[in-house]
Amino acid sequence: MPQPPRARRQVTGFQALALLLSLVLVAGVGGLLTAGLLLPSVAAASTATEVTVTAFDDLPGELQETALPEKSTIRAADGTVLATFYSQNRVVVSLDQISPSLRDAVVAVEDRRFYEHNGVDPTGMGRALLRNLAGSGGQEGASTLTQQYVKNVLVEQALEQDTPEARAAALAAAREDEGDAGYARKLREAKLALTLEERLSKDQILERYLNIAQFGVSVYGAESAAQFYFSKPAAELTYLEAATIAGVTKSPTALDPVRNPDASQVRRNTVLSLMHRQGRITDEEFATGTATPLVDTLRVSQPKLGCMSAGDVIAGSGYFCDYVVKVIRNDPAFGETQDERVSLLYRGGLDITTTLVPGEQTAADTEVKAGVPVDDPSGIASALVVVEPGTGRITAMAQNRTYNNETGQTERETSVNYSTSYTYGGSTGFPPGSTFKPFTLLEWLKKGRNLSEVVNGSVRPLNENMFTACGSRFPNRSWTPGNAEGGAGNMTVLNATKNSVNLAYLTMATQLDLCDIMAGAADLGVVKAGGSEDNTGEFDAYPSTVLGSDSTTPLSMAGAFAAFASGGVYCTPIAITQVLDAAGEALPVPDAGCRQALEPRIANAMNYTLSNVWTGTASGVDRPSYTAAGKTGTTSENEHTWFVGFNPLRSAAVWVGYADNWQPMQGVRVNGRVVRNMYGSTIAAPTWVRFMDQAMAGLSVPPFAAPENDQVVGRRVSVPSVVGRSVGAATSALEAAGFRVRVASERVSSTLPDGAVAQQSARTSTTGATITLTLSNGQPPAPTTPPADPAPPAPDAGQGGGDGGGGQGEGQPGTEG
Repeated sequence: MPQPPRARRQVTGFQALALLLSLVLVAGVGGLLTAGLLLPSVAAASTATEVTVTAFDDLPGELQETALPEKSTIRAADGTVLATFYSQNRVVVSLDQISPSLRDAVVAVEDRRFYEHNGVDPTGMGRALLRNLAGSGGQEGASTLTQQYVKNVLVEQALEQDTPEARAAALAAAREDEGDAGYARKLREAKLALTLEERLSKDQILERYLNIAQFGVSVYGAESAAQFYFSKPAAELTYLEAATIAGVTKSPTALDPVRNPDASQVRRNTVLSLMHRQGRITDEEFATGTATPLVDTLRVSQPKLGCMSAGDVIAGSGYFCDYVVKVIRNDPAFGETQDERVSLLYRGGLDITTTLVPGEQTAADTEVKAGVPVDDPSGIASALVVVEPGTGRITAMAQNRTYNNETGQTERETSVNYSTSYTYGGSTGFPPGSTFKPFTLLEWLKKGRNLSEVVNGSVRPLNENMFTACGSRFPNRSWTPGNAEGGAGNMTVLNATKNSVNLAYLTMATQLDLCDIMAGAADLGVVKAGGSEDNTGEFDAYPSTVLGSDSTTPLSMAGAFAAFASGGVYCTPIAITQVLDAAGEALPVPDAGCRQALEPRIANAMNYTLSNVWTGTASGVDRPSYTAAGKTGTTSENEHTWFVGFNPLRSAAVWVGYADNWQPMQGVRVNGRVVRNMYGSTIAAPTWVRFMDQAMAGLSVPPFAAPENDQVVGRRVSVPSVVGRSVGAATSALEAAGFRVRVASERVSSTLPDGAVAQQSARTSTTGATITLTLSNGQPPAPTTPPADPAPPAPDAGQGGGDGGGGQGEGQPGTEG
């Protein structure tokens, strides 16, 4: 049975002082082993302290080192640093990546006998103890570099405690300088230092110290200090720069070269003096160095901390940066819990390469703000997001707002990302309007229907019981929707799409199952944006949803339309391509999961159909010179407008509307002009074209694959013969074969029974075509009288009269015919 751990004895201040004195006497002899043998006898000589070997043994003897917190970096696709994240601004490097000058400077100012002692310096400690006992004010440290490293490790361990209370207590214990507790801390550090020196070489300890030490208010480790103060790696530091950095550790805040350059210069010159006295720099170097103003040597590079700074690097990229952070926070690929994932970002030293293309991001930011300026009096918002077909990579994400995730935001500043869902940016999405119609078209084509079929686009009373959802009819309830962008009468599905005719699409929806339409959209990533329990999952299978009444995100729409562009391959939009940990090892990243979601023939038909938008609802927009397809979208009262367009290289969604309320964009002044009614072609589509013109410049954009006749005009198949059957039986047979049925209002005479099918309009037709049935009236047709025999010719009528008679005879048949 396991034994419970032995309770540790609390070493008193008097015991700690006695043990420290003993260490002073024996530490130089042979390290921890000798100290451990001699301490009992030395302590026993003092009956006042009653120190025993147990008291010394009960102190921790092994330093538990953990990986140091390091800063993480988020990069654009080309390696440009967008932002850094850290609890401590640190980059861990090996000793050979730190200049000899900095090593010399640190040893000179912190522990000149570093390479001589065994972790505890008897000379320095003895002098410090005598001064402290004499009551000279405060306690003098005399800590070696090894002891300072131990203290820093203990501080780091304190910072990793789970609760604020535990952190505060551990930090107090690690930093205590006064009284008995101060002596106890020194004793603990001394023992750990002695142990550490038996396990590690001097250079290994120096390397660890140079990586853990604080060199400014928010700068940790030699590499970050070199990059921050002098914009160069630690390996390239000069002796003067090294002296500046080495002098900071005594008081990282008071001696910070940027915040307090005068105090830092005095300290730097002290370091130079020590280096000179110890023979580490020449007379000339000392004279030159001390005469050089510190501010003249600084080349400060402020780290791009957090997403607030990303826009200073690449215009408008703060929202994309924020999206990346939330991917790391939310995705199990980066840890089991959210706390673990956040800690990994701020302490794990990650190097994160993203999908952001700087040129495209700059163009997106420029054009979305050209459509509706940030300070436009209308207050209308706009967002543009771009996805690469076939990979799912998000190459740009912009909106006409300034990214700000701090309190005190101005009216046009926000951290809410309009392009993404609630989980990844705080937006609850926007109704896509008519840009959702392609998902009804998609289901239409999946069911074998074609673009040449004719549907009724006229505004007329409908009944909800005309629609089916998951196999069930809706209740008997009248509904009269309108056409937002015109259209009337019968029209082909192709024309209904390019002109975005609501009633035509509702007519199509009556011939499909609404659940199938919503499932097809969800299979391509188009779902509700989140933010509440009823705003998650697939779109609701209601008739109005066919017209885009539920809310989704621009990113979802761009990702779905990218599946059309790529021949049916759907990829979940991704923002990260590679993550390396602090050791340079690749970590798993969220996968796009690219899959063949649509048959290529279906995708080709979608592309062909949506390519006609430039002669339909976007006819007033400059048509691109390259391959391009898309769909405009406008909600019922012009509250939200969209354009989602694509080609084989890029898919982009543009949304325009009020972000915080359901407000019609009617009679508004936007960007200097009055807009009577806002449509998808008003601002969204022109913004898309301007962006794509720049993104496609100099590229060879391939054409879409040609559609097949089966999807365009339908596949000609045999129509079952239903003549002689009842209307019900005939209808069932034709519908089972994929045809629609119309019954003519007029009946015809027939030998067939009354009400039976007497005629059908076709024996071959295209799949999904309408077959007209004409029924029998039950009355046989009237008999026909055979023509009379011609009269024999009259005698002697061969001349003249014969010609006349012949003329009349030929004339009569001609007249009847």
